[in-house]
Amino acid sequence: MPKAYEKAGVSVEAGYEVVKRIKSHVARTNRPGVVGGIGGFGGLFDLASLGYKEPVLISGTDGVGTKLVVAKMAGKHSTIGIDCVAMCVNDIAAQGAEPLFFLDYIACGKNNPALLEQVVSGVADGCVQAGSGLIGGETAEMPGMYDEDEYDLAGFAVGVAEKSAIVDGSTIAEGDVLIGLPSTGVHSNGFSLVRKALFEQAGYTVDTVLDELGGEKLGDVLLTPTKIYVKALSPLFKAGVVKGVAHITGGGFIENIPRMMKKGLTAKVDRSAVPVLPIFDLIAKTGNIPERDMFNTFNMGVGMCMAVSKETADAAIKALNDAGEKAFVIGEVVEGDEGVILC
Repeated sequence: MPKAYEKAGVSVEAGYEVVKRIKSHVARTNRPGVVGGIGGFGGLFDLASLGYKEPVLISGTDGVGTKLVVAKMAGKHSTIGIDCVAMCVNDIAAQGAEPLFFLDYIACGKNNPALLEQVVSGVADGCVQAGSGLIGGETAEMPGMYDEDEYDLAGFAVGVAEKSAIVDGSTIAEGDVLIGLPSTGVHSNGFSLVRKALFEQAGYTVDTVLDELGGEKLGDVLLTPTKIYVKALSPLFKAGVVKGVAHITGGGFIENIPRMMKKGLTAKVDRSAVPVLPIFDLIAKTGNIPERDMFNTFNMGVGMCMAVSKETADAAIKALNDAGEKAFVIGEVVEGDEGVILC
């Protein structure tokens, strides 16, 4: 073994141990199109085997931000990988993509194989939920860049859609209905504000138990994995009833919903129809955060927003409900340049 490298703070042996530990987790994500396993210089995927006529690849990359700080505070690392996958695959699903494969990147101060196995196990769980193969990744031990107990996590997803079935919002028109799909919590955005409001200003810890949160520990509520919407959206894409989709991530309603619409159109959102989760009421109260700022930062209980025609709205909601997915009308599309109107 390269002793000089080890003396510099990088353990090659620990790297081998991580690969050994994660192979069984990677195997769980195998799906049609995946060629071979991990360990090569590149991950392989056979797109031609899936039978698409005019395939368009749709890609996305993201991380989980300072939600990692909360995971470290709570000593819970087994679900943060789900968040990483969710942030990437939800973005590409918003354009009609079927996720195909995923790659992760972990940078750390010291390679802890047991901890990193927990992280990758979560990544694999997310890939299984999304129907995506985990075909590669990188673990970089970077002493001097990160403290020994620190790590960062990012991912990259690739999906595919028929060229004729790409969802780009180009057909959204005045009078279309906005349908929301519920979130599971804060998801993976806005955690710098979350930590300031709840930990710095309110003085809570991850072990604080609050009646407002149903008696759950604050850390458990905050670390609830980001919901993956791939399977919920798929039947609606196949039916061709969805005109546009907005993944409500950083920037909340205010920045994300306008991204799916043409100029000259505005989303009129009925605040009373938004099922605001208790965690957001708590953040707003402890941080003294104005309502519009909350809607400009968080998902507020709606993780995905879809635009459909009035004529297909009831059928779309029924299809979602029949599949066990809650769905509800949160507003409509109107003319204007305001972006989002909260009423």
